[in-house]
Order: sequence, then C-alpha cells, then structure tokens
Amino acid sequence: MNLSHTWVLNFLWLVPITALLFIVYNRQRTKAMKRFAEPELLDRLVGDIRRGRRIIRFAFLLAALGLMLLALAGPRWGSHYQEVSQKGVDIMIVLDVSSSMLVSDVKPDRLERARREISDFIQVVQGDRVGLVAFSGAAFIQCPLTLDYGALNMFLNALRPDLIPVPGTDLGAAIERAVSSFDKKSETDRVILLITDGEDNENKGLQAAREAARDGVKIFVFGIGDPSGGPVPAGEGKGGFKKDKDGNLILSKLNEGGLSEIASITGGSYIRSVAGDLDLDLLYFEGIRSRTEAATLKSGKIKVYEERFAIFVIAAFLFLLLEGLIGLMIVD
Repeated sequence: MNLSHTWVLNFLWLVPITALLFIVYNRQRTKAMKRFAEPELLDRLVGDIRRGRRIIRFAFLLAALGLMLLALAGPRWGSHYQEVSQKGVDIMIVLDVSSSMLVSDVKPDRLERARREISDFIQVVQGDRVGLVAFSGAAFIQCPLTLDYGALNMFLNALRPDLIPVPGTDLGAAIERAVSSFDKKSETDRVILLITDGEDNENKGLQAAREAARDGVKIFVFGIGDPSGGPVPAGEGKGGFKKDKDGNLILSKLNEGGLSEIASITGGSYIRSVAGDLDLDLLYFEGIRSRTEAATLKSGKIKVYEERFAIFVIAAFLFLLLEGLIGLMIVD
C-alpha cells in the first residue's frame, strides 16, 4: 500500500490526544459525581455495564476518526497500466536580443516586456513542444524543442543583449536558424513565433519567410515597441543614448509593415504588444491554435494505482453507526 497524501498522517496525533482528553474528562466527571452521591448509589444509577458501553462507544469514535484520516491520506494498492498521449504542435520562439530591444517605449523596456509575455505564454501552451532562438546580428538556438517548460524558462531568464557578440539585427538568419531546428521528418505542424521590433539590418527577412513558407512553416509575429520609436540606450556603463555621426539621437521604431508581410507570406498573423501581458496568449489561442492541427508528440503507458480510500470511509461510517446504536442503548 502507498499513500498519495502522506502529510495527512501527521494528523493521526489527534487520535491519542483525543483519547487522553476522554480519560481526563471521564475522571473529572467521576469525581464530580462522587460529590453528590455515595458510591453504592452511583453503582445503582450508572453501573459497570453503562460505563463499559461508554468506553466502547468512545473507542468506536476514535476508530472512525483514525479511519477517516487514513482515507484522507489517499491509500492505494493494486495498479493497472493506462495508455496516454500528448498532442500539440512544434513552436520555436525567436526572440530579438539586439540593443534596440532595450528601448523603453514600452515599459519597462522591449526585452523585459517580451520576457514577461513569453513567461505567460509558456503557462498556457497545451502540450506543445517549445524551443527558443535568440538573435541579433547572428542567431543561436538557446533551447531545442522540449516539453520541459521549466528548462525553457531558465534559458529565457538568462537572455540579455550582450549574449550574442555580433551587433545588428538579422531577421533572415533568425528565421533560417529556427526552420533548421525543426525535425523535417515529423508530420507535426511547425510554427515560428517571432518576437522583435522589426528592424532588419540585412534585409533578408522576407526572403527567409518565403523559404519557410515553402517548407510549410507558419510564422506568427509579435511586434514589440511603438511605431513612433524611442532612443536606443548607449549600453551598460556608458549612460545616455546612441547618436549618429552628426550627434543626433538614433531612434528605433517598430516596423509593423515589414513584420505584417513576413506573417502573411507564411499564413501566420501579426499582433503588436499593446494590451499588457496577455497579448501572446491571444495570439496563441486565436492564431496558432486556430491555424494548426495538433499531432501526437508523445505517447506511452503509465502505471495507475487503484484508489482504496472508499474502504476506509465505509469502515468509518460503520463505526459511527455502531457508536450511535450503543448511544441509544445507554439512553434506554
């Protein structure tokens, strides 16, 4: 036998404590009664038989209490094997970590907003394999496709702008890296979730999107930032903002037109972060889930134990029933 809630056993201390309280109460009761009647009269009024019945009645109550606690602990014995499967799609999150993602036109800044959105997204995915690609001037797989969302969160929290030494923003390289991370032999629907402000220094994003569409990969784009833009921080320890050779502030603007085109080419959709930390959830349910078909990603057999708590509940009920019957006999 094993228990599903072993912590409940800590409450079994209630049984001896209750028994001790009964003994103390019974002694106090006997002392109180002796003040009002002689022992011979008490024996005639109460008698050994009735005292014995009270003890038995209390023993039944203790037994019922112990059995109910055991039932709450979830006793299980015996088992069978059950076939289970997990269905979903393959989703590669492609996150821009270039210096422009530090612009604070969305609070607290673009990268931190993206991180929060992805954390919420991971909590609502329904059995999908999810991976992570980080990119700026180059792209690298940070976490391969996995069902271990805890590991994915760990990699997500480690992302920062200086993670990739190559400066710039290469959307084409990011999309190509994400496409190459999928298993082409798998029949599972493949999705790229591109999270960026849309800057494409190499101008290869559209071409890479066309090639992804030919491979059957859909790209859903989540735009981070404001179309009016904001100044780019100069970097850690430098202070201030980046400027061009003429001393003018360099503004980073959300390129919605280019991002919308990348999404439409592949049959995906585009959304901009405006409503807070639930935007990616909407994109998942109204976009990815509605335009893809979940396939079996994992199947197998699991050992399922037979729950036996009902036996203890029935036994406790019978003890309570007997206790009630003995109580009626005492009254009579």
